[in-house]
Amino acid sequence: MVKLSVIVPFYNVRQYAPDTLKSLRANAREDFEFILVDDCSRDGTSDILSRAERELPGAVLAGHERNGGLATARNTGIDRARGEYLTFLDGDDWLAPGYYEQLVAAMDDLGCDFLRTDHVQCTGRARSVHRVPHGRRGVVLDPREAILPADRSTSVDYAYAWAGIYRRRLVDRGLLHFTDGLRTAEDRPWIWKLHREARSFAVVGLLGVHYRRGVASSLTQIGDVRQLDFLRAFDQVIEETARDPDADALLPKAVRTYCAVMAHHLGATGRFEPAVARALRSRSAAALKRLPRDVLTEVLDSMDAQRAGLLRRLRRRPVNARTVAA
Repeated sequence: MVKLSVIVPFYNVRQYAPDTLKSLRANAREDFEFILVDDCSRDGTSDILSRAERELPGAVLAGHERNGGLATARNTGIDRARGEYLTFLDGDDWLAPGYYEQLVAAMDDLGCDFLRTDHVQCTGRARSVHRVPHGRRGVVLDPREAILPADRSTSVDYAYAWAGIYRRRLVDRGLLHFTDGLRTAEDRPWIWKLHREARSFAVVGLLGVHYRRGVASSLTQIGDVRQLDFLRAFDQVIEETARDPDADALLPKAVRTYCAVMAHHLGATGRFEPAVARALRSRSAAALKRLPRDVLTEVLDSMDAQRAGLLRRLRRRPVNARTVAA
């Protein structure tokens, strides 16, 4: 019986994959499996993974015929997973030795649907601890109650899939798969769905994942059109939350988060290719017109003047009706 399935997508991370795999080896256990998903790497990563399949205990190599992006690669891993529990790791990050054994023990003890953990962010040589924005730790909670309040950072804003562990019954209920084809912000609809529809969760103060930030090949560092998938991701959050029985209470949080992320990208258009920057402005304007008017007005009134002013100007911008409906 496989206790834990660890799903690790890799794409063109030859420089970092050896450290990732070494850390998996330091977490190996007889009842753990490591599903290494090669998302059509072209830089030699595939050769590293072929060796790992032979040398890493519990390794299972999976691949794609064409690059599908992180969400699709994770889904490939989920479909191959056999474990009682599932977790994720990115191909350029790494783990503290023995971390997964502690994570599984915490899950066994608490018995909830999913568990969220803190992590260490690594930018060059700098290290900083990032904590789940929830004060109660080591107790089982209702995930829906951790979505609000709307005006503070909450668990749905801490969307990292690899910062936690998930029970197989979430797969069986259709709650663990990601939206196929999303190239960025893929964790956002996913974490909202978990918090709306799972029955129980907990937060623990384990530190084991080391998240490598600022990698040149990371999509967050590349200003091409794939970055605009955050709009599709948040449109999905809004659409699904609007169908929730508690939509009146939850939509202000979803709209506020969407607006904050949109303002962040609009405030950094210099890192985008010119055509992408223009598309960002036009698609953001259309997205604002799709949001519930009363909720959006309330959210903008509560935001700081700079971001609210930016979004209000964009809201007034004429937009093609077909673009609004997209």
